[in-house]
Amino acid sequence: MSGRLASARLATLARRNALNTPQARRLFTSTSTTLPAGGLIRSDAGLRLIKRRPWPIGSYALHNVPAVRSISFARVIPKLVTKFATAGAAAGGAVLAGVSYLQYQAGQAGSYAVDLFTRAKDGVTGVAGGAYGTASGVFDQIGKGWDKTKEEVGSVEYPEWLQKIMAGGGSEGSGDSSGGGQGPEEPKKSGAGTAVAGATTGAAFAYSKDEEEDKDEGEKIARDEQMMMLTKKMIEIRSLLQTVGQSESLTLPSIVVIGSQSSGKSSVLEAIVGHEFLPKGSNMVTRRPIELTLVNTPEAQAEYAEFPALGLGKVTDFSHVQKTLTDLNLAVPASDCVTDDPIQLRIYSPNVPDLSLIDLPGYIQVTGRDQPPELKEKIADLCEKYIKPPNVILAISAADVDLANSTALRASRKVDPRGERTIGVITKMDLVDPERGLELLSDKKYALRLGYVGVVCRVPPAATAPKLFNRGSGSITGAITKNENAYFSSHPEFGPESHTEVGTKNLKKKLMHVLEQTMASSLKSTGEAIQRELAEATYEYKVQYNERPLSAESYLAESLDAFKHSFRGFSEQFGRQQVRELLKHELDQQVLNLLAQRYWNRPLEDLSPPLPETDPLSGLAKADIENEHQIWQIKLDSSSAALTKLGVGRLATSVVAGNLQAQVDRLIGGSRFAAHPFARQAITEASTSILKDLSYDISDELEICIKPYKYRIEVEDNEWAKGRENVTNVLKDELKVCESAVKRLEEQMGGRKKVKDVMAFIDRVRSGQVVLEGDGVGGAGGFSSALLQKGREAVFLRDRVDVLKMRLLAVKSKQCANKKNKYHCPEVFLDAVADKLTTTADLFLDAELLSKFYYFFPRELDTRLGRGLSQDQIDRFAREDPKIRRHLDVVRRKELLEHVLKEMDSLRQLEAREKRYAARDRDGGGEKRKSGWSLF
Repeated sequence: MSGRLASARLATLARRNALNTPQARRLFTSTSTTLPAGGLIRSDAGLRLIKRRPWPIGSYALHNVPAVRSISFARVIPKLVTKFATAGAAAGGAVLAGVSYLQYQAGQAGSYAVDLFTRAKDGVTGVAGGAYGTASGVFDQIGKGWDKTKEEVGSVEYPEWLQKIMAGGGSEGSGDSSGGGQGPEEPKKSGAGTAVAGATTGAAFAYSKDEEEDKDEGEKIARDEQMMMLTKKMIEIRSLLQTVGQSESLTLPSIVVIGSQSSGKSSVLEAIVGHEFLPKGSNMVTRRPIELTLVNTPEAQAEYAEFPALGLGKVTDFSHVQKTLTDLNLAVPASDCVTDDPIQLRIYSPNVPDLSLIDLPGYIQVTGRDQPPELKEKIADLCEKYIKPPNVILAISAADVDLANSTALRASRKVDPRGERTIGVITKMDLVDPERGLELLSDKKYALRLGYVGVVCRVPPAATAPKLFNRGSGSITGAITKNENAYFSSHPEFGPESHTEVGTKNLKKKLMHVLEQTMASSLKSTGEAIQRELAEATYEYKVQYNERPLSAESYLAESLDAFKHSFRGFSEQFGRQQVRELLKHELDQQVLNLLAQRYWNRPLEDLSPPLPETDPLSGLAKADIENEHQIWQIKLDSSSAALTKLGVGRLATSVVAGNLQAQVDRLIGGSRFAAHPFARQAITEASTSILKDLSYDISDELEICIKPYKYRIEVEDNEWAKGRENVTNVLKDELKVCESAVKRLEEQMGGRKKVKDVMAFIDRVRSGQVVLEGDGVGGAGGFSSALLQKGREAVFLRDRVDVLKMRLLAVKSKQCANKKNKYHCPEVFLDAVADKLTTTADLFLDAELLSKFYYFFPRELDTRLGRGLSQDQIDRFAREDPKIRRHLDVVRRKELLEHVLKEMDSLRQLEAREKRYAARDRDGGGEKRKSGWSLF
């Protein structure tokens, strides 16, 4: 074999190990400091020599001479030593000796070629001789190692064919290793090459076997990772299918955990998770199924849990998880005690396998006094619902209970009589003798196709004791593993020769493998069901909704745009003129209240005769106000002061703000938001908060603007005329209100005649014609107390109508046409004052309140109903409308089914790849051994 081939084969072998011996390191150092291996025969050696000394003319004509590249021992030996660390010291020494001989033969060939170059230039001979000397020095140093290890090589056991090669090598002579200085010789053939080849082949055989084992281990790890990826993918698909619908055909199997309350069911689950998180208590605590999804997150630094249905964030404290589960279970009414409404819990951790588990309430044998009598049957029915095919059953039984009395096995045999999808778990193995435990694990009477696994999940008390700052929610995996290893390792009955599976670690592996196989077998039927559901959803989406795309975000955006468009229309119609009308109407009512308090008649409180009036209103037109009847001047001045000091700023601001809020409510009622309580509340709160913030400052500023009117009011002629006209209309409206009230009383009292009779009796009493004994509370004159009360109201309204008619005539008279007679016409003056206040207020409110509200309100809507909403809030908003909810359900169902199909396609690809790997392992076992690295 040529030096080039040997170098190529040995280079790969040398990468496996490092230079471990001082002799090898010295050899590497000595060769690395001399001329590069190969001498002039290397293709780049000529270029290096050119830099030192130019070649003679015509020397390049040697390019037709056959070039033989010698093996570079300085380059190969560190790799060789590294590679042969796994082959053993004896084989390594043999190969080193063999390679040294190959180096010598290659050096001889190099020396022969150098002799040719010497004829062209004498200076080249020195360089070539240095290279030759280097190779010879290396051989001398390695030769001692060959003599020392030759005996050790003979003691190594090799295959028969290799022993023949080794034996045959001794019959041949060996070449001269002196290197001599007499000049180069042609390479000689020797039997030592055969021996070297045999030794090298033996090392290659040993490496090939080790390489094959490493490859098998790597493929096993890769296949385990592939299985974990398949399981994780299928669990993700199962979670997606849970959101699609409740159809049983759209579900992938899970592992259902059943067992009696004292069987250690909770301890097994907590051992798998590594934390105590399940509810515990003296009474029955688990009342709802717990759908537990374990997600392996290898790159995560922290473990956390999520409750998808509750919207809780990442819960890192598992004691909080335990409390939440306890509260959710105890929320079930005591009359029901159990329900089939599941609790969804997901746990993300780098220490858990990818599993989908369902924890059910434990079987009971005797019903307690505080429990319903049918509780035992309810639990059995609930468990039977979940352990139906294709779910895998994890039947928990305690070791100190005979399997014949195991409630879990008895329930599983009803739905799985052949035990094809049931895994038996024997807990509390440390409570029985090892012989009894081994008998349970290898039980043939209640044989299960998936077998039994024995565990000791009880955590030592010291491991669960709360420590400082951790609140007792630390991992219990280490304590359980240590406890199980200590028990099972101390009992040889559970050794490998027993062919039994024990320990939580083996249980996790079995659960992963069984779940992956079960899910894979259900993929075909589930895929067909998804195809049917997708076809139905697509048809409904096309026919009923005309393939109109809709999302909660788009629906909210369209609704918000429509509402803001309607609000803009309102803002263009509601301005200063509308504000003025609102304020004037409110101040007119205040003027009427002041006139009623100081000028008009008052309600009748009883039937006693009234006191005589010194200045009746009927004499106001002819009264001498400046001299005799100054009371009228006092009344008007106090009335105008009360009007200006009423707090017009606060009153006007509150009136306009209230009207704006009412208009916003009207717009909500006419928009899409009318069917959305959440959005209505958000819009109402937005407008209320803006108006409230603006009203504080604006009302105070408006009070400052009208402050001059509190001390002196000057009314112009045009203002007086305008007030006269306006107050006439106000009095007419008030007169109509009083007349309408009289008609309502007549209807309530049984007709006009009845009203007149009661009113006549009251008039006689008030005039003194009839004297009552007592106050007439119990009735008088043949009329009941209720009828007399209505009669007093009728008398008041009749007198008010008379006053209004009289004042209307006075306002229309020539006396009230002049502003100098303001004391004779208080209605006109007060109306003119109210008009001046209104003019000042509407100008200020239009510039401050309306403009700012119209600016801030749409932007506040964008914040509250746009950027400020989470995805859950947007979905909740859209689903408040039944029509939109049905549309969204169809769209979402269609998109989810399409997404699930894509995920299943990728899953099929992973599964097909796994099948190819398995087929290759079955069919190519022999080829795999040949594929290992070999020298030949």
